[in-house]
Amino acid sequence: MNIIWSFCYNLALALWIGGISIFTFIITPVIFRSFDRDMAGKIVGKLFPGYFMYNMALSVLALILMMITRHLFARSGFKLSLVLIVCAIVINLFIVFKLHPDVVKVKQEIHSFEAPAADDSPLRKEFRKLHAVSASLNLLLLADGVALAFVSTLLKKQ
Repeated sequence: MNIIWSFCYNLALALWIGGISIFTFIITPVIFRSFDRDMAGKIVGKLFPGYFMYNMALSVLALILMMITRHLFARSGFKLSLVLIVCAIVINLFIVFKLHPDVVKVKQEIHSFEAPAADDSPLRKEFRKLHAVSASLNLLLLADGVALAFVSTLLKKQ
């Protein structure tokens, strides 16, 4: 039974890493290359709620599966994994309940990203700031997942 739970934990991490990688490095760039900026923003905007909930669900699932398999980890591996997963859950909660709603609110006030407008307009500055935070947190979640996979591989009991 241990092997099944361990496999499920590693599968959750693989889906976590793979989902973020595919969305960030393949899907989003293809959408922005294929459509004008406003349409691409609308499409990606429709995908974000599901993407963020996917990330949240996988981080919670990883926590549950790690707790089930905790006896397979070396003590240091378990502690490090626990910190990494709790950080991911906190980041995901922030994104889902604070950051994403703030981005949507600001984005609704910007009529077009293609229309000529002063790049120093307060709304566009705010959007760029929120987008930078979102992109940074997304990459941090990717690194977190990779670190968890690393710990899962190297810091298990022999």
